[in-house]
Amino acid sequence: MKIILDAMGGDHAPLEIVKGALSGQKRWGVDVVLTGDTTAILRALEACGEKTLPKGIEIAHASEVVDMEDDPATVFRKKKDSSMAVGLNMLRDGQGDAFVSAGSTGALLTGATLVTKRVRGIRRAAMAPVIPTTTGKAVLVDCGANAECTPEYLVQFAYLGNYYAKRMLGMENPRVGLLNIGAEDSKGTDLQKETLALLRKAGEAGHMNFIGNIEAKEAIKGGCDVIVTDGFSGNIMLKSIEGVGSLAGSKLKGIFKKNLLTKLAALLVMPGINEFKAMVDPNKVGGTAFIGISKPVIKAHGSSNAEAIENAMGQAKSFAESGFIADIEKNVDLMRIDRE
Repeated sequence: MKIILDAMGGDHAPLEIVKGALSGQKRWGVDVVLTGDTTAILRALEACGEKTLPKGIEIAHASEVVDMEDDPATVFRKKKDSSMAVGLNMLRDGQGDAFVSAGSTGALLTGATLVTKRVRGIRRAAMAPVIPTTTGKAVLVDCGANAECTPEYLVQFAYLGNYYAKRMLGMENPRVGLLNIGAEDSKGTDLQKETLALLRKAGEAGHMNFIGNIEAKEAIKGGCDVIVTDGFSGNIMLKSIEGVGSLAGSKLKGIFKKNLLTKLAALLVMPGINEFKAMVDPNKVGGTAFIGISKPVIKAHGSSNAEAIENAMGQAKSFAESGFIADIEKNVDLMRIDRE
């Protein structure tokens, strides 16, 4: 297994990317290709104590870097030799099994779509983070790649999320819910109402376990395993979860620091608190998969440290080995909309 890693993408590149590559290589037993400026990468390796290029790690030189200010729509025409473009081209050409980048989300999505391409028949790729719920985990699709959607897009997101939950989370019959402001059929805009009818039809045909509309609070309680929504609403939901997690952690910290008794109590419950923090910590999660793309592409968050990159590499390895993309290619005809 060979993971291609954008060494120049992210706020802390290339040092934290290289650190993560080194630890990830050992942890996951993979080979690594670092794309980016060779001199900068070698300097980062030396800062990590590596005087020579370690076995199993390669460098693919790239003279340019995709900046956050670059226009995602034009950056791959203007910066054809960027570390992101070089990595995606290598992935497309079979020179690696998965690609990880902490660079611009918009640029990565555009590049993945233009260079590695979507699975034939998929209208839009989506971002599918796995979020914590009261009872376990759920796939949220989409969380920001597509702010404006049609019912056809959301139906395909439901199928994509369904197969992703099966392959990546090991769920035999995941419950698929449509995010809405209420569970009743009458709730929502025309987008939700039309999508509801189409997903009900898919559920009745036995293509997925569709349970109907679901409110955000019920989804967080574990009411479904796949949460289907447009990227605008999904991004708000994801950021709200992250914000609440941060708020809860901060408040708990204040409570436990009040006096000696609460500090002693903190020692007893600290393992549980740390476990909760890990569930919403982006560095522990690692990254988010772009689903619908013909090759495995993982987006690590922009402020990724070495731990985040290491975990994103593990996610990329699991994604590449999961058989998810083969499932989509095999079943894409089910995702075509029949409005008879």
